[in-house]
Amino acid sequence: MRVTFTVNGREQQADDVWEGESLLYVLRERMGLPGSKNACEQGECGSCTVRLDGVPVCACLVAAGQAEGREVVTVEGLGQEGLSAVQQAFVDAGAVQCGFCTPGLLVAADDLLERFPWPTAPSDDDIREGLSGNLCRCTGYEKILDAVRLAAARRDEGA
Repeated sequence: MRVTFTVNGREQQADDVWEGESLLYVLRERMGLPGSKNACEQGECGSCTVRLDGVPVCACLVAAGQAEGREVVTVEGLGQEGLSAVQQAFVDAGAVQCGFCTPGLLVAADDLLERFPWPTAPSDDDIREGLSGNLCRCTGYEKILDAVRLAAARRDEGA
């Protein structure tokens, strides 16, 4: 089957997609967007998190056909012109270690900050809840929390 959907603001299509093919596979292997990582393939780790019509989902659990006519934003779509504010905050706070979980965390953090528009800043509990579906094996999460706090503060300073 052919699947047509918008990815990072551009209409894309994938041909010869079989029924069981995941959105993650189509994004990585057919569309050349390797940012979303293939880790658990069970929706447990969050490394493949993308936004589907604005809602964070694990791309490994979404059949590619379910994306037909919909909008997908991957980690590559966060920083269309350089690094996004969230991406820069992760770099500045030292929240990137091995990098495997980072794409999913970035997408989740970006979504979180959109749900708390300026001047409302997410609390630490809000941040933990917003990132709860993303696992990291390299950190104690403190630098990741620092990065989200930093992104929120910079957003607030710039408004």
